Amino acid sequence: MSGLIVPPGHGRQLVTKAQAVTFKVTAADGSSSSVFEVVVPPGFDVGAHTHSHSQEFFYVLEGELELFAFEPTERTRDTWHGWESPSGDRAARAVTGSCMFVPPGCPHAFRNPTDRPARMLFQSSPSPDHERYFEEIVEIFAAGRSVDSEAVERMRERYDVQQITPLRFTPPAPDSAGRTAA
Repeated sequence: MSGLIVPPGHGRQLVTKAQAVTFKVTAADGSSSSVFEVVVPPGFDVGAHTHSHSQEFFYVLEGELELFAFEPTERTRDTWHGWESPSGDRAARAVTGSCMFVPPGCPHAFRNPTDRPARMLFQSSPSPDHERYFEEIVEIFAAGRSVDSEAVERMRERYDVQQITPLRFTPPAPDSAGRTAA
């Protein structure tokens, strides 16, 4: 029996206008969990959601994200950004080295509210649910200039993702020279 060593920059990559995902460990490797490196661009908000069976772990490798993982006192359908737990918890600013564990059934989300990309390590169990999810969402992101929220919601229903608030991607506006913040 052998393990797996994946050098930096290696692994199958899926790149869209809204995310870059590198598959690091998958069901094809014999793993019961899928592990991905994900680049989260400025303006990306995965939307609040839950999973009935999956559990997830997020570790911020670089940059800054806003994270939450709790049942709010009140769920709203438009955005999770102001949600608060019964004990007063709110979304947290997560910098390099921060992590979040999400058990099945726990509402959670992440977003990049900054003007710089963030990079995270993401683990999902069981394999290969999120592998297929990422493969299919690439097709949705490639279909047009904006994210088709209804297509994302339909796709999520097939992958144990109960959407509470919509996925959104609003990249920063270009400056007068046509460049976006890096």
